Amino acid sequence: MLLEETTSSPKVQASLSRAQEIRRLTALQSYEILDTAQETAFDDLARLASIICNTPISLVSLLDGERQWFKACTDQNWPASTPRELAFCQHAIQGRTLYEVEDAACHPLFEHNQLVTGEPNMRFYAGYPLLTPQGDALGTLCVIDTVPRRLTDGQRDALAVLSREVVAHLELRRARLELEQERRKLDDLLRLANGTAESLYLSKSQNEIFIKQDSKLLRLKTADIRYVEALGDYVNIYAGPERFTIYSTMKELEARLPARDFARVHRKYIVRLDRIIAIESDALLVEADRGADGGPSLLPVPIGNSFKAGLLSRLNLV
Repeated sequence: MLLEETTSSPKVQASLSRAQEIRRLTALQSYEILDTAQETAFDDLARLASIICNTPISLVSLLDGERQWFKACTDQNWPASTPRELAFCQHAIQGRTLYEVEDAACHPLFEHNQLVTGEPNMRFYAGYPLLTPQGDALGTLCVIDTVPRRLTDGQRDALAVLSREVVAHLELRRARLELEQERRKLDDLLRLANGTAESLYLSKSQNEIFIKQDSKLLRLKTADIRYVEALGDYVNIYAGPERFTIYSTMKELEARLPARDFARVHRKYIVRLDRIIAIESDALLVEADRGADGGPSLLPVPIGNSFKAGLLSRLNLV
């Protein structure tokens, strides 16, 4: 017996038109959900449906053109996907309400279905379509049992509520993916801008670099940079009275700064040569900023042994 909502007589629904199916598949693809790993939110909703409906099996089923694929399942032995022609869900997605089969072995649509005549020996099925805000059915949230049965009105209402929650999580998931894609686009744009700026510098001797600070692209004159300090995965750039903290490496930043003006003096420091005030045995005194009296404020910067000879040679001190 097949029940749709509270209808007690058998009913076979009309198939989706070709245009509807194309639109539905396009919507499904837009969620980028097929063949993804398990996610707790969907597993929890499937488990809750199984508990409320008192069935051993509950599925979040999504139907593409050839198969039904399960995003969540309460039965560990259930296959990852099954051919679409075997799917009870392909009938459920043709409506907008609950599709319920009390005993599949007695129903003309399913009595010869391999899922009924063999493992897992399905008898009862109830599926609620996963309807997008535009009304396209991506699949179902369904519950299954191996014995004939029928849901209560409260269980049907609960299944409808849970199906809407599944769609809400799909929407949130897609929104996160879209935000991540936009972030990657922005990062690519910033890399392009940095590359363009570096190219301009190399070809036109423009002494500027671009940096990203708080998601903003800033243009920084290299003449204003006094020194650069490594800080884990970030670097501090001291330019005039300001400090800029950016996600970068010393190697990357060293390649972007004009070699004639800057030198790597330590694994943690790059300094501008004309800001070096004095050299001690194992440290430089670098002009960091002007003090309150208008004179230079000096910062001691250590010299790494592997960098010392090259620095002294560039300063013509050897």
